[in-house]
Amino acid sequence: MSEGETAGSRISGAEARVIPFPRSAPPPPVSFHRHELREILNLYGRMVAAGEWRDYTMDFTREKAVFAIHRRTSERPLYRIEKDPRLARRQGAYAVVAETGRILKRGHDLAQVLRVLEKPLRVVS
Repeated sequence: MSEGETAGSRISGAEARVIPFPRSAPPPPVSFHRHELREILNLYGRMVAAGEWRDYTMDFTREKAVFAIHRRTSERPLYRIEKDPRLARRQGAYAVVAETGRILKRGHDLAQVLRVLEKPLRVVS
């Protein structure tokens, strides 16, 4: 090293660049799989045919997927069918939540959870 040269001046421009770690992509939103949507839409179709429900909305966030059922388009949802994978090992990933926020049913099997929304059969005389 010569007298005017410092330790930092010997590094070339290409070597002095700091390369940041690549940012990881955010996790994809939670969504319903095809077979889950089929079960939900089968129930929804039966209830629309019975005149109980009229509209639905779907919301997919990083934490949960929500299928909301409405009696009328302009109203709050009657029920919300939620899928929260964080609860899959504990209480079950699926839940049916009433308009008031009360959890009607929670479980690991979507078909079993959706049974709480089925209308009971009536005896016609």
